[in-house]
Amino acid sequence: MYWADEIAAAAEGPQVVNDSKTPSGTVHVGSLRGVVLHDAIVRALRERGVETRFLYGVDDLDPMDAAAHLTGDSVERYMGMPLAMVPAPEGSGAASYARHFVGELFMATFAPLGVAPEIYWMSERYADGSVDPYIRVALDRADLVRDIYRRVSHVEKREDWLPISIICEVCGRSGTTLATDWNGHTVAYSCRPDLVDWAKGCGHSGRVIPFKGRAKLKWNVDWAAKWSLFGVTIEGCGKDLATAGGSRERSDAIARDVFDREPPLNVSYEFLNIGGKKMSTSKGLGVSAHDMAALLPPELIRFLFLRSKPRRALDFDPEGDTIPGLFDEFDRIAAATAGLPVRGELPPDPDRIFRASLVDAAADAAVEGARFRPPFRHLALLIQVPGVDVEARLAAEKGSPLDERETEILRERVEICRRWLAAFAPDRYRVEVQSEVPSSVAELDPPQRAYMATLADAADGERPASGDAWQDLIFRTAKAADMASGYAFAAIYAAFLGRANGPRAGWLLASLEHAFVVERLRSAAGGQRT
Repeated sequence: MYWADEIAAAAEGPQVVNDSKTPSGTVHVGSLRGVVLHDAIVRALRERGVETRFLYGVDDLDPMDAAAHLTGDSVERYMGMPLAMVPAPEGSGAASYARHFVGELFMATFAPLGVAPEIYWMSERYADGSVDPYIRVALDRADLVRDIYRRVSHVEKREDWLPISIICEVCGRSGTTLATDWNGHTVAYSCRPDLVDWAKGCGHSGRVIPFKGRAKLKWNVDWAAKWSLFGVTIEGCGKDLATAGGSRERSDAIARDVFDREPPLNVSYEFLNIGGKKMSTSKGLGVSAHDMAALLPPELIRFLFLRSKPRRALDFDPEGDTIPGLFDEFDRIAAATAGLPVRGELPPDPDRIFRASLVDAAADAAVEGARFRPPFRHLALLIQVPGVDVEARLAAEKGSPLDERETEILRERVEICRRWLAAFAPDRYRVEVQSEVPSSVAELDPPQRAYMATLADAADGERPASGDAWQDLIFRTAKAADMASGYAFAAIYAAFLGRANGPRAGWLLASLEHAFVVERLRSAAGGQRT
């Protein structure tokens, strides 16, 4: 059974699914994993007829603790202030730093992905008093919170430490304040220059009523308070938060012991790495979500996250083979869903994976799966060959005219190929087929020349049309000649590209006119310039 269906099958009663984000900078594509995973759970619940709310929150009262997009004097001025109070970058029309990076950029990717949660901003929830009852409980039970830190995480807090950050009345920082006394009405605090190493407090001390947005609960207490505030029943988190003794375990204990409720079901998920390294919003490592949403079609983004179980780490590198491979696997799963023959072993529940990847949850997966989809690598080659009528070529390969949806898919993929080739593709995917037999064929040895002559004769007889068919013929001809495949590929690349390497040879030849390929192979076999 698909992992999201297992969760839905075990659910009892109405459900509230929640996800959230601290907007500390440009949100990388890895942050979409939580969004898409939670949406998949929501869809599975609703398909079973379970009443379900889907919430997405922005923790914009968290302090600015990384100068990802601050420069000059603004670093000293705004570090430590709540993100809701940090101005948006110059040129943005957003009301705050948080509203720009999450509201304008990150959340703009939701609708195209078919994700439609109810949005809430924690700065508003604190300001309207919604969190006040939980602030009071947490302050009244501060000794329990300190004990949880000690018992769960072996972290010792000073005896007068309170689980709250006051927003300094003088400098507006919250990340630099220490709250030390609660008398049932006000909290004493000091804004310390040396409390943290990423911001400098102003030195002010005083007492404030910690309600109506004047303060924010510490991270783990805030997380547990939100579960009570919204009645959350399911909320996953990244594996860094779900380690033993970590943030999730502390928050679970706070939910039970301080707020007297069971914590929501945790669906922890692995990171999306880039080049083997974890993406980081604050450190600027990774591809932004909005940039990747502009490159990949939404169903491919959904597929990226939903084809594997949440606990499997994913490595994403737009500059390598990830994107072509992602398209290939999506097309294979689509074909399997439609009942078409596919090569290789399939993952469990391929039809369920494909259906969960579609933007329209109500779409007929079998009909969508049967659509003709041009292989990404083949298309990337076709658009680089001058004079090729791409749509006509692909209609010929399909064997009938493309329908309206298939034409839409083709045009979308053509645009994606162009962007990928311009910004991300390795050099081996960029080709320039030589108009004449390159001089480099003179360096080929007699067995390579003989191989190309044999390949030309075989191609004339079999007339392969697809990349797979050409690839099969290339391998079979090399095997019959007792020639290593790499040696055979080198001859083909020399004959058509004038270099020793290139894209998959079968797809290269399939992108060209059959007569041109046969003529070029024969000319190169004889060492003749055309």
